[in-house]
Amino acid sequence: MSGILDSVNQRTQLVGQNRLELLLFRLNGRQRFGINVFKVREVLQCPPLTAMPKLNPLVRGVAHIRGQTISVIDLSMATRGKKIEDLKNAFIVIAEYNRSVQGFLVGAVERIINTNWDAIMPPPQGTGRASYLTAVTEVENELIEILDVEKILNEISPLNAEVSNDVADSLTTEGQENKIIFIADDSAVARNQVKKALTALGLEMELAKNGLEALNRLKEIAEEYGDVTNRVGVLVSDIEMPEMDGYTLTAEIKNTPELQKLHVVLHTSLSGVFNQAMVQKVGADDFIAKFHPDELATAVQKWLMTECE
Repeated sequence: MSGILDSVNQRTQLVGQNRLELLLFRLNGRQRFGINVFKVREVLQCPPLTAMPKLNPLVRGVAHIRGQTISVIDLSMATRGKKIEDLKNAFIVIAEYNRSVQGFLVGAVERIINTNWDAIMPPPQGTGRASYLTAVTEVENELIEILDVEKILNEISPLNAEVSNDVADSLTTEGQENKIIFIADDSAVARNQVKKALTALGLEMELAKNGLEALNRLKEIAEEYGDVTNRVGVLVSDIEMPEMDGYTLTAEIKNTPELQKLHVVLHTSLSGVFNQAMVQKVGADDFIAKFHPDELATAVQKWLMTECE
């Protein structure tokens, strides 16, 4: 698997084109799953795992990889499936989420596919494992399930979504009381975390489940108010979203006269050296890696109080 993530630099060319690359893998059985390649640092054969006391039952152990100790979550168990038993033939996907490196135990890793975000659809309504899906797509007439990893991680180690007292006391939105904050994120867990963090600003918030839904709603607001910034103070948007990603949403906003003055803060678990170049390419105003409530609230206040150009 050493060459599967080669030429990552070339993937920056996908930015603003509503395209992505998915690493396909299996857990137990034939069902295939996908993860955005930009989240993946490395894929390797499962090394020996060391059991540790008081670990969450979904964590199979820790692995020592390149001088770093990484906890390894059994993705099958985390989505209410059976434990992955054959560790010798299993793989670990090393990924970066919410400013931390995490290992995910999977049964098998297949290949990378290139696809469009508009082919990534919201998951069907239902119970069981469906509640752990953030999106689905079709490849070779087969359904690919994209897991809501943020929900899985939050169940294992819940994040504190409240701003500190010191930051809360320093926040001000004087003169912006009539504005709303718009939030776009496909993960229900992430939307609620962002909303809770920004509650300290005391402004009304509106939420959308993906970039296309957000864009259509912003256009409706602009039609009603003449310019979207007469009503919306800041857009906080995830990057990975079905139908339209955050990069494409930002590019569409900046290329639409009645929307282009809107300040856009991209807020995502994606991280790495390429993000600043991507942010500049699509014209976003800021990039905040998930999830630090003080940093997010402070950034949103900054752009609320910055005059639109």
